[in-house]
Amino acid sequence: MRDALLSLRRISRTFGGVQAAVDVDLDVHRGEVLALVGDNAAGKSTIARLMGGVLQPTSGEIWFDGRQVSIPSPRAATALGLASVFQESSLVENLDVVDNLYLGQELRTRLGLLDHHLMRQQARHHLGALSARVPDPSVPLRQLSAGQRQCVAIARTLVSDPSLVVLDEPTASLSVGQTAEVLSYIDGLREQGLGVVLISHNLGDVRAIADRIEVLRHGRNNGSFLADEASYEAVLAAITGATHLPPRR
Repeated sequence: MRDALLSLRRISRTFGGVQAAVDVDLDVHRGEVLALVGDNAAGKSTIARLMGGVLQPTSGEIWFDGRQVSIPSPRAATALGLASVFQESSLVENLDVVDNLYLGQELRTRLGLLDHHLMRQQARHHLGALSARVPDPSVPLRQLSAGQRQCVAIARTLVSDPSLVVLDEPTASLSVGQTAEVLSYIDGLREQGLGVVLISHNLGDVRAIADRIEVLRHGRNNGSFLADEASYEAVLAAITGATHLPPRR
């Protein structure tokens, strides 16, 4: 197994008396899609927010690119090279695609003015890198389909030149066609050599795009699978607890 880009070691997170994550181990490598799956309250979103700097672990270690790090904030995550797209979209409906991509990270000229030309040019580049079906980056976001909007959210992560992207339920509430579109964007991230963490309830999507699958149950690791070898039944058994890993000592 090649060196991991991101490693979580015995990561735990408690909220009062509730254990949302318990001794979780996780490795993500460059150029792969790792799917993080589990039932409701399995700890998936907690782990996503720990990687994104929204939450901090109660205990455990985070290693990134060969060194131990802390991620005290989303800004710190971005500085390290971790970008996240959470279910709660931060896109703005009445802004165009370019403005959404660069919202809060605008490019400026030497005189301090907004560099609209460069942002538009780079927006086309980022969308093109995902083979995006967004015909005109100057159109308002509200005119795009749900799949195209998700593409904009994913392309927005590329602005900060990340090494790893975390996607929290990116295909939730999308049609079959829009889901296929978003999965192709995720493949585009992998083709660029990025590590991708995909959180999803949909095992069909997971098996279609992921390289590896990690199952969480009640905040703990409960199974690791190669996506092209694992049966649907085996993954489902780990999710439901029909099979389980022995408790760690």
